[in-house]
Amino acid sequence: MNKTLVIVFVKNIKLGKVKTRLAKTIGNQGAFNVYSELVKVTEKATKNLNCDKHIYFSEAIVENQWPNDYKTVQQGANLGERMKNAFKNGFNAGYQRIILIGSDLPDIKSTHINAGLEKLKQSSAVFGPAQDGGYYLIGLSKMQEFIFENKPWSQEHLLKETLNELTKNKVTFSTLEVLNDIDTFEDLIASSFYKNNIKLQEKIKQLHD
Repeated sequence: MNKTLVIVFVKNIKLGKVKTRLAKTIGNQGAFNVYSELVKVTEKATKNLNCDKHIYFSEAIVENQWPNDYKTVQQGANLGERMKNAFKNGFNAGYQRIILIGSDLPDIKSTHINAGLEKLKQSSAVFGPAQDGGYYLIGLSKMQEFIFENKPWSQEHLLKETLNELTKNKVTFSTLEVLNDIDTFEDLIASSFYKNNIKLQEKIKQLHD
């Protein structure tokens, strides 16, 4: 059995249910189009990884996404609980190094994921910091439940608070390159993901003409 696991959290792509902050400026259809493209970026980044992958959907399994990988549905009342349960499942299944990523990151590449797995050989935890103060990637070589409990999810001091708690509990950690996720229209138009995707630009423009 492969001892490394990558977990991908993906939202079911439904109109009005994805990228809701972005939808306030470009509408639900625009947000739907953007998220659909971001999921493709995530699929590409995880396609050729030399480890097992478990895809956790928000509501229901979609068979034509990640066709050859194990798929299931997230369980838990909030993001922390859902991530904690996914990590627990991975460790209970015998994996020794586990990375979890979301699916809305325009610049995520296999190199970020592999770097995280590599750092877990020396550290108990690894984080990919997001520019907004959260994190786009979390990895563990041992279950640390407190990481997922009583945290300010979606707040700008999430990562800082988490790292302070790890230090206090004497848990070693590493960090990766800082990346930006796309939550707002400003994030979107500043990203090379958008600048290089002419089809997506045309779709968004058509919605606003």
